[in-house]
Amino acid sequence: MKAYVGVTDGKWYDFLAERVTRFGIREINFWRPSGKGAFRVLSPGDLFFFKTHFPHNKVVGGGVYSGFARLRVSEAWNLLGEGNGAPSIDLMRERISSYRKEPIGDGEDPVIGCILLRDPFFFPAGLAADPPPGFAPNLVQGKGYDLSLNPGHADYFDRLCKEAEGLVPKDGDSAPWKRPGPVYGAPRPVTPRLGQQAFKAVILNTYDGRCAVSGSRIRPTLQAAHIRPLPAGGEHRADNGILLRSDIHTLFDRGYLGLDEEHRLLVSHRLRKDFDGTACFYEKAGQQVLLPERRSDHPNREFTSWHRRNVFLTS
Repeated sequence: MKAYVGVTDGKWYDFLAERVTRFGIREINFWRPSGKGAFRVLSPGDLFFFKTHFPHNKVVGGGVYSGFARLRVSEAWNLLGEGNGAPSIDLMRERISSYRKEPIGDGEDPVIGCILLRDPFFFPAGLAADPPPGFAPNLVQGKGYDLSLNPGHADYFDRLCKEAEGLVPKDGDSAPWKRPGPVYGAPRPVTPRLGQQAFKAVILNTYDGRCAVSGSRIRPTLQAAHIRPLPAGGEHRADNGILLRSDIHTLFDRGYLGLDEEHRLLVSHRLRKDFDGTACFYEKAGQQVLLPERRSDHPNREFTSWHRRNVFLTS
């Protein structure tokens, strides 16, 4: 298991500490002002902690890592709203702009890096912790820790987890990292859960902003579809998602479209029977849909098989 300590913007921290406590915000964006680069230090389910700037220099809270996505400022705001650490998109833009080499111009909607976290918590002032051993005060972004390599680090984060007990909301499985025993050596959950808004952002990012069937890049029309829906036992997981244009999403959810074992498009004969003007879909039947770069993010065959058995129209 790994953990990360990120250096937080003071206004971001002050705003969210109050909002999380009062209104129970469950998903937040620890944004990076530049859309360049990626964040690969953690995997979903790992711990992410917030540290204030020097000289205050305290670990003041944290959350559970859901994923990373490059989003336009407007997209991040539409997904998470005040979970971006600001009361309005204008103030969010202003704060991001203050950290960029070139300020955001009028009418610009730049891409930013979004570290997506769920179940955030903030320590009361008296419980704020000192930084981990060896955390240099001049670090700008933060530092990752592999808890399996250093028992001292594992003990430190285990203490932070114990201090956080009672601060995470209790409804649902809100804290997969809160389990018996120390953090060091503890097994990773087999199916790390994403937050709902993080699921949308991660699927958009995973498919590089392209509909898996049509290849369309018109972002306002693209939707993150669950292969096995949540009411039927599905989860917010990258391999249970696929990016689809809105009309294709509807057809997929209603069983007119599906995927075979090799991720090739299946088109039900009912589509032609029930509707006119569907030739474009039959032309794509049997073709492999566009897939994410990482194999682990490909649609899980267990979920596509469930969809074929329970949703895809065969009669």
